[in-house]
Parts: sequence; C-alpha cells; structure tokens
Amino acid sequence: MKRLMIGLAVLALSACEENVRVQATVVPELTKAVAAVKLYALDCGRFHVKDAAMFSDEDVYDGKARDLVDPCYLIRHQRGDLIWDAGVPPAMAAAPVDKDAPATTTLKETLEQQLAELGVAPSDIDYFSISHGHYDHVGSAALFADATWIVDKDERDWMFRDDARKAPNFADYATLETAKTTLIEGDGDHDVFGDGSAIIVQAPGHTPGHTVLLLTTAKSGKVLLAGDMWHLAEAREKRTVPVGNVDREQTLASMDKVEALAASSGAKVIRQHVPEDFASLPKFPEALE
Repeated sequence: MKRLMIGLAVLALSACEENVRVQATVVPELTKAVAAVKLYALDCGRFHVKDAAMFSDEDVYDGKARDLVDPCYLIRHQRGDLIWDAGVPPAMAAAPVDKDAPATTTLKETLEQQLAELGVAPSDIDYFSISHGHYDHVGSAALFADATWIVDKDERDWMFRDDARKAPNFADYATLETAKTTLIEGDGDHDVFGDGSAIIVQAPGHTPGHTVLLLTTAKSGKVLLAGDMWHLAEAREKRTVPVGNVDREQTLASMDKVEALAASSGAKVIRQHVPEDFASLPKFPEALE
C-alpha cells in the first residue's frame, strides 16, 4: 500500500491536456451462435488503510479506516480467455506485513497460483486488459506479455510516458510495450469477442484511459466490472473523487456514463475494490455463469 500512496501522490501532480468526450454505450444483442461468458473472481490482494483521506478530494473520509479488496478476473469464452486486471505485484505474497503502518497490503496467493487451480497457465491466456495502469491493477501483467493486450490508447501513452518509466512499478508491466496490442482509439468502446458478451467501455478521469467491462453471462445476466470508478462502498452514492484522479470533471462525467449504462443494461455493478461486492460473486474456483 505504500507503493499505492506513492503512486497516488505522483498522480496528483499529473493532468490531462484536454477532456475526453464521454459518449453513451450501445449494448449489442448477443449473437445466438456464440455462448455467453463465465466469470471467475480471483483475490489478488487486500488493503487496510487507517486513513481513507486519499479517496476524496473534499475531505469526506479523513481519519476513517477502510478495508479494500483487489480482484483479478478470468473471463472464459469459446473464442478465448481474457484476464481483466492483474492485482498487486506477486512479490507481495512473501512480503512481511507491518501492522503499525498507516496502510498495509496482503496477498495470500498469487494470480498465477490461482489460475493453476483451474489448470490454466499464463501462456494459455488469449487476451489481457486492465481497467487502468495503477500498480495494483498491473502487478502480474508481465505474465501475459504473449497475449493480445487490449488497451485504451490514452492509457497506454500515459503508462509509457517518461515519468512512468521512472516509477518503482514500471518493471511490472514494461514487457507490454512490445506485446501484440489492440488499441481502443477515439471515444468508442471495444467488443472483445465480437458478439457483445464482453465490452470494454471508456470511462476516463481516474486515469486518462480508465475503462470498465460489461459482461453478459450465460445464466446470471449482465455484470459491470467498474474498475476504480468507486473505491469505497459509499463513494458511488456520494460521488466522491479521489485526490489522485487526473481529471475531476472527466471523472464525474464518467460516473454519469457508467450509471446510465448500468441502468440501461440492468447490469449488476461490481465496485472492484469493495469487499462486499467481491463477496457477492461465486467464491473461486466457482464461476458466475
């Protein structure tokens, strides 16, 4: 979590040069010939912060302790496997925990170890994507350098800017620079499998190319993985903006966009860092179908 605090401090000094226009997402109907996805929720880290002040630029959470979860997701489809977000760096699984620190990070089992429980090797993954490039979402990214990396162009540019190359966590995802890459450009969204079952939706503001993922499962309907749109359970209702977000106005516009998408699609919204949302999904290695 110390690295998270450092990362957010760096972000506070960054700014987008211009606002990205936020457009509504049109949710296509599924192609009947293609099966809907299965969603596996993997525990890729836990955080405890004694002061959650960083999660509001209006001092809403000052002095309040909070617990957060850091998931990774495996999405399985007959056209390939997708990893969405890659958690904290795997080395943290062996790192000692200082309970007296202002913030602590724990990792019981690495992403690679959890995939192995399903008989899946990193080399088996066809597609890799992230909600954004913060250290707690790209920790195991190097495992998937042979997959096709699907990323918003603005996010990729931001992740490989000069300042980012000097950051302590750059090595965690540096190999993606030469990976086979599908860029999401302009204001459009990206249909991963081409049948509407997994749509990456642009929702900038937290970072320049922050995205969310709309899924359609076979039995449970639509699920919206909201990335870092809201870090805390109450943040969705309060519309709080973290101090490190690159663009406050963009963040609020993206909140409106994601809320409208959730309402129009009827999707179950998963605030990715909220423990109760994570716990509402089937416990790994079971899948949401």
